[in-house]
Amino acid sequence: MVIQDDFVELETATGPMRTHRFWPVAAGRYPGVILYSEIFQLTGPIARLARYCAGHGYAVAVPEIFHELEAPGAVLGYDQAGADRGNQDKITKTIASYDDDARAVIRHLQGWGACTGAIGVFGVCIGGHLAFRAAMNPEVRAAACFYATDIHKRSLGAGQCDDSLARAGEIGGELLMAWGRQDPHIPAEGRAAIYARLVETGRNFTWHEFNGAHAFLRDEGHRYDPELAGLSQQLILALFHRTLRG
Repeated sequence: MVIQDDFVELETATGPMRTHRFWPVAAGRYPGVILYSEIFQLTGPIARLARYCAGHGYAVAVPEIFHELEAPGAVLGYDQAGADRGNQDKITKTIASYDDDARAVIRHLQGWGACTGAIGVFGVCIGGHLAFRAAMNPEVRAAACFYATDIHKRSLGAGQCDDSLARAGEIGGELLMAWGRQDPHIPAEGRAAIYARLVETGRNFTWHEFNGAHAFLRDEGHRYDPELAGLSQQLILALFHRTLRG
């Protein structure tokens, strides 16, 4: 499908949140997907992931996750300075603000004429964690969480004491959890803790561990694994086709 894109400013409790939209040119209504970025916001690789999803028949919204801390349209560099700034932003912003942002995007998708109102979420790195939290909203039917950081450490947000694992039982839709076994940010014991909690709470989920590094989906830099990325994209589409089109 040929796609189009624009952005809107959504009102949140902490001010306007620029949200980038990608959807097919062909007339019609499409299931909605919230795509959560890495700490670097809407980089080239994230925009390409959004276009990939939109090109398969989805109305995709990519919010700027640090909108109250960075200027509208800000993209942090894939370098040490960008990583340092993004990592500081992620623990300056409050958990309440992350959650309010998720509800703002959900409301927008439900009212957008290009969207059917069926909603899934997809995220990478911090975005995987934000997708996990967004899935606690009852409107979300499915979530694809790739190498989601900080869940096992309970260290997202101001104070670094999030309750994501504690609230895992609130997730009602289907989860796809994917990890790189060579990812130092989420070691084996961290992955095991998350798996155990999902089993304990009886969640509907699939679990995928690959021989890959952190950020193996990012089509830029030395950690990119094209074969794993292609397989992962098919898993994501299968999840959304099954859960959002019924």
